[in-house]
Amino acid sequence: MAATKEADLINAVLRYAIRCLADGDRESLRAMNFGPKEIEALRGMQLADLPRLESLGAHCLEIDLNRDVYWTMVAHLQRERAAEALQHDLIKADAPFEMMQTFFGLSSREYSRLRRVLAAAPAVGRPPEADEASQQTLWDAWTRRRRGSDAELLTPVAYLDLHRETGIGLRAIWNLTRRWAALSDLGSPRNGRPTGTAAGTSGGDSPRLSGG
Repeated sequence: MAATKEADLINAVLRYAIRCLADGDRESLRAMNFGPKEIEALRGMQLADLPRLESLGAHCLEIDLNRDVYWTMVAHLQRERAAEALQHDLIKADAPFEMMQTFFGLSSREYSRLRRVLAAAPAVGRPPEADEASQQTLWDAWTRRRRGSDAELLTPVAYLDLHRETGIGLRAIWNLTRRWAALSDLGSPRNGRPTGTAAGTSGGDSPRLSGG
């Protein structure tokens, strides 16, 4: 016989109560209105007894929703879901391990697992260097996002936007922008031109586009 929804509810609550008893959490048991006699009966209950509740069509519980806690929980779940979706989008865009560790604290094992699950190509060796035109496009988009900010790193969403705007993989974007950030000062009178910029570039404010 299939378990009733009432039996499922009692089963879940009694499992929780048994766990509270095992942990010595009397306060949680009292909050659920378990008195000394109910706790003593609970002590004699075994997990093997719970399947015997499957045919019950009623329950012994009073359910009271704490709306403040409920909406805090919902907001937490939404943030976690959004963060997970963002991680997946970044991995699909070839985000390097260093980026994922910096922003999300991912271990190398978890990073590798996500790449396998999302069928991302293996991250082997250095990413191919973007051509000069692509690097110029990336420089323009990156400096536009950094202008007016003292932060060395963009947000994960901003890096993903860079990828979508330029079509360059995130491994290459991360390597190039980190290199430029180490060389440049966008607030300087030189308009953020990194040291070693080749003379004669358009506007005098773009980076040396070749690698190295």
